[in-house]
Amino acid sequence: MKNISHALITKVIVFLIAIACLTGTAKVIINMELNEVHLSSINQDNYFESIAFADESYSLISSLAQLIGTYKSEENILSGKTLTKEDITQIEEDLYNEFQYSYKYNPNLSEVENRHNYQEEYADDIKSKKEERMREQARLFYRLLSTIEATEGIVYYASDGEHVFSNSELDKKEQFESFGVYMLFDDYQQKLYPHEMKKNKYLDYITQDVEKLNPQKDAIYVAYQESYLEQKMQEWEQNKEVAKSYLNEFILFLAGFILSFIYLVIVIGRTSFKDKIIHFHVIDKLYNDVNIVLVACLSGMWVAMIVEVIREMNILLTVPIFIIVLLLILSLVKHVKNRSLLQHTLIYQILKKIFMMIKHVFDNGSMAVKIVLLVIGYPVVVAATFFMFPITLGLAAWFAMKKVKLFNRIKEGVEQIKNGDFHHRIEVDGKGEFSRLAENINSITDGLKKSVDNEIKSERLKTELITNVSHDIRTPLTSIITYVDLLKIEKDPQLIAEYIDVLDQKSKRLKHLTDDLFEAAKASSGSMPVQLERIDIVSLLKQGIGEMGEKIEASSLNFKLAHPTEKVYVKADGKLLWRSIENLFSNIFKYALPASRVYIDVEDLGNELLVTFKNISAYELNISVDELMERFTRGDESRSSQGSGLGLSIAESLIHIQHGKFLVQVDGDLFKAMIYLPKFE
Repeated sequence: MKNISHALITKVIVFLIAIACLTGTAKVIINMELNEVHLSSINQDNYFESIAFADESYSLISSLAQLIGTYKSEENILSGKTLTKEDITQIEEDLYNEFQYSYKYNPNLSEVENRHNYQEEYADDIKSKKEERMREQARLFYRLLSTIEATEGIVYYASDGEHVFSNSELDKKEQFESFGVYMLFDDYQQKLYPHEMKKNKYLDYITQDVEKLNPQKDAIYVAYQESYLEQKMQEWEQNKEVAKSYLNEFILFLAGFILSFIYLVIVIGRTSFKDKIIHFHVIDKLYNDVNIVLVACLSGMWVAMIVEVIREMNILLTVPIFIIVLLLILSLVKHVKNRSLLQHTLIYQILKKIFMMIKHVFDNGSMAVKIVLLVIGYPVVVAATFFMFPITLGLAAWFAMKKVKLFNRIKEGVEQIKNGDFHHRIEVDGKGEFSRLAENINSITDGLKKSVDNEIKSERLKTELITNVSHDIRTPLTSIITYVDLLKIEKDPQLIAEYIDVLDQKSKRLKHLTDDLFEAAKASSGSMPVQLERIDIVSLLKQGIGEMGEKIEASSLNFKLAHPTEKVYVKADGKLLWRSIENLFSNIFKYALPASRVYIDVEDLGNELLVTFKNISAYELNISVDELMERFTRGDESRSSQGSGLGLSIAESLIHIQHGKFLVQVDGDLFKAMIYLPKFE
């Protein structure tokens, strides 16, 4: 008994060592992956041969190569010059496939005739798709500009002979060669210094986009500042030491796990090395195929949780899973030793029982019984089928006619919907395939109706947008033209000075409108850079109220701020958040009823904060919230105020790109704007 107890204790200790080593190995791998530690740096003696240098250089050089080689400028993109033949072909083929499955396609016509009809029918769609593709390229162009503008410590110059992208006044190759480290690409040559760069096995990765440029006119010069290189080399050395430490830990833990696992494989199922009998426990009763599925599911779940959800290794989650998985694997090892790996599977047992049932029927009856059953049973089946044939045929005909009626009802309903009757509903009783088909068609009809309604609303709003833009821009522009004409003929210096003052006001008004329009377009396109950080929202509101003291006194508005007693922080971009709040303040000053109260409430909702602005409108709010949020829409229908109508639209776009929500509610003359922002954890 003492020997058995000692052997059991030894197994438990070795098992725990195996779990500890396996956990350590997994932790090292996860940490290397999450911290982006490259083991390849251990064998590299020079920073310029490392993948770290390649990654840092590729982002800038690739962006410059795409800017001068492909995009060049926004005007170049929007003129369609960046659309390749492949892009145009892809657009046309996608739309042609759509045309082939539409009612406009005539199979009785030749391919050439159908192509001609397609070009006429889909001309506007082709143009729209091309414009959409150009807008996507323009967004990518501005993302590339943001990438190179954010570069620090590297001096660059790129030109195609017409367009230039640079962060310094240097534009000559000789000027860049004066730096200690540089990469120059022009005139069919690439000049790299120091020469260790050429030994970098990732050099082709760095220059892959440069190879596509025109060497006769395109040039890229990049030089690295000494302070920048010193910092990066120091970081690389530190990362190299970290990689060595991780590698040593990995080898140590892996060796420990392999040795302990081999020992467990040898002794599992036996009480001693001399014991030849395999001993099974409760866990070993689990079928082997179920065992394998559980191991795969637990392993996959652990990887998904660590990599996709938690993004770090949780010991309390990892250790129980590893214990269960290792126990299940050792159970499989027992069955391998016992030669029962296949026999102890659920599939094998089910097939075996079916086979035994069939075998039992044939083994337990005498031949006479089998012959009697066959002779009597077969004629009975034939006779029963013969006499029941008219009944079954009638039932089959009735069932078929019922299904045909249902099919015709669905067919007629589809015809009505196809002819434009989106209010038609196909009513089919029952729960069969036809009923589900009718429900699906009704759902499609509802979607089509909603889409048509949205399209009509969109067209109406577009028309109103064009009208409002034209009105708002034409008013100051007309005044400018009028006063310029007056200046041409006026001789009185006093009147001339008055005209110039008017021109100054109108030109500033026009600039304000265009600036707001540009900001609204930029915010809604998502191209505006966002730097999320911890923001004290209450302090920001108090500071804003303090800075606008003069405007508040002039408007006779009484601001009331309510907020939690403890500090509350949001995760947002300070500049963009203030721009959004500033727009709401501006909206309040323009449209709030003079000498009324303005309430600003800050509420803690758990995972997010709610900031609410409430004021009484000086104008009658007889438009819907959706229309109020549209661009160039104002609270006063006469459009006599000085606003651009873009304030709420800009605020909504800016809050959206900060992962927040912006809502507006109107209750009579009460106007309420609500900003939801995630809390800073």
